[in-house]
Amino acid sequence: MPAGFQGQRVVAFESRSAEEMASLICRHDGVVQLAPAMAEAPLEQNLGAIRFGERLLRGEVSVAVFMTGVGTRTLMEVLQTRYRQQDLLGALAGITLIARGPKPIAALRALGLSTVIPVPEPNTWREVLEVMDTSEGCPNLSGLTVAVQEYGTPNRSFLAELRKRGAEVLQVPVYRWTLPSDTGPLCRAIDALIAGTCRVALFTNSMQVSHLFQLAGQQQKADALRRALNTAVTASIGPNCSQALRRELVRVDLEAGQPNMARLVEEASRRTAGRPRGQGPSASTREAVSVEVELERPAPPNYSRLDSSVFMRACRRQTTEYTPIWLMRQAGRYMAEYREIRSRTSFLGLCKNSDLAAEVTVTAAHRLGVDAAIIFADILLIVEPMGLGLTFEEGEGPNIQGVIRSQAEVDRLSEVDPEESLSFVFDAIRKARAGLRSDLPLIGFAGAPFTLASYITEGGGSKNYVHTKELMYRHPGAWDSMMQLISRSVAKYLNGQILAGAQAVQLFDSWAGCLGPEDYRRSVLPYTIQVIESIRPRVPVIYFSTGTGGYLDLVKSTGADVIGVDWRVDLAQAWSGIGHGQAIQGNLDPLVLLGEPGSIAEKAGEILDGVGGRPGHIFNLGHGVLPQTPVDHVLRLVDAVHERSRKFEV
Repeated sequence: MPAGFQGQRVVAFESRSAEEMASLICRHDGVVQLAPAMAEAPLEQNLGAIRFGERLLRGEVSVAVFMTGVGTRTLMEVLQTRYRQQDLLGALAGITLIARGPKPIAALRALGLSTVIPVPEPNTWREVLEVMDTSEGCPNLSGLTVAVQEYGTPNRSFLAELRKRGAEVLQVPVYRWTLPSDTGPLCRAIDALIAGTCRVALFTNSMQVSHLFQLAGQQQKADALRRALNTAVTASIGPNCSQALRRELVRVDLEAGQPNMARLVEEASRRTAGRPRGQGPSASTREAVSVEVELERPAPPNYSRLDSSVFMRACRRQTTEYTPIWLMRQAGRYMAEYREIRSRTSFLGLCKNSDLAAEVTVTAAHRLGVDAAIIFADILLIVEPMGLGLTFEEGEGPNIQGVIRSQAEVDRLSEVDPEESLSFVFDAIRKARAGLRSDLPLIGFAGAPFTLASYITEGGGSKNYVHTKELMYRHPGAWDSMMQLISRSVAKYLNGQILAGAQAVQLFDSWAGCLGPEDYRRSVLPYTIQVIESIRPRVPVIYFSTGTGGYLDLVKSTGADVIGVDWRVDLAQAWSGIGHGQAIQGNLDPLVLLGEPGSIAEKAGEILDGVGGRPGHIFNLGHGVLPQTPVDHVLRLVDAVHERSRKFEV
């Protein structure tokens, strides 16, 4: 049998060792097409690393798990900017050190730390756990603090297993993966695979798979790419990478016998040599792929990973493996990463800086392990293009200048062109979508017409909404003119967010509960319906209001796909009142997160038990996360919802 790639084009997604990979492919008679799919972005202000250093030197860390060599070296470089190396090494020598593979072992030994527990191949998190459970050198984890040096996005399954063993987990993010700044080579690789001019694809990291499909999804080419990879020779360096490919419904032709590039290229060249040019999989192979896909996850032919996520399926009231959860204000002051960014800019400055807004969006979603991200913005950004002034006073909330309380003042309001005046939000959505995992939906949002009208008549928050109701009761013509303008503006704004990359949108009607049922029916409902009916292309719409438990029959009439309810109503009863033809979102009291960790899981369980696993429930708080909430309590809630709801899996 002839050896080597025989002059066929081979695409490799390696970044850090791209030159070495190119040399290996050429050595095996392949034509190289390099398409770096990842960039390592060191955290500028690595608060997680500094927090680890502080606790390590105080003697509060018992076990440290080092996942990558480069991460280990970078962690020490960060720590040495604040602490003496001899103090750090002395503290590390006094705890249990576990290395996931040969590279972190080498990095630790280069520091003089030779007492390290190794993890056997294939070096996945499951082998790490097995070592921790069985090694005589590793203590029982119950009650101990275990630090985990992270690479890329957190491994939620691994962290959950550590917590099940009674450990306090200290996450130590050292760097994160991003798409490269120049995605041109990656785009060309996608086109070459789809066109069939490239018949071999080599993957050396699971994040390469995620980024490849993110970019293909943005170009509406994900399904075509999936079909192309299933007719090419698709080779993976190890189990984690193979699992990522299978999640994308891509057949893995081979997994390297040893997790290194030389072995991967050699085995891929042998497999390619045995297949004539242009030959796709045999009928038996296609059948095997079909069976494997069906067993792993049922999917229609036009499978889209985002569209089939648990969050999106719950929006459509379809059965999910567990109850999805996301949180209002999940990126906010309770997170150290957010506070660090806010220390450098104002709140409005953060909202209008698309890079920073995307960063806090992605960081919060990945850090918490939630099932949807929500773009970082504010419902009042839209009032400035209307011709009003907007400031945020520290500790006092928003302040609007140029309030509207008469027909003449309504006539001053400007029609909003979101593409011109709110493009920074659309830019943030595009950037956040590129940085999020390919299976994590992104929610866009806006204020509902009534809540926005309340703000611009009151000039800010209010206890009794005197000016709002006065305009509504005494000047119905002015009220209608204002609500019509707001509704048109909100609809255009949400449609722009969808086109920029949002998979769902939420309308926040935070102040609707100040009205009685008849006022809501006459003066609010028609405009909310107008917005929802104007959303094109149609994506799931969530309508969230507070204090409206007494007239949920009217709230359901908005036509929203999902009705969000606050904590003042029993969720199961609310759903029964709304009708099970719509999905529901909610509704834990945010103050529960200030209680004992055990009570968090208990309270979440009460809501889940009340729902009983009915398809269409999205877990959330009854309002936003409070600034004083401990991050660990939020993580506990996310894990509790996922674990408890799996009991209802069908």
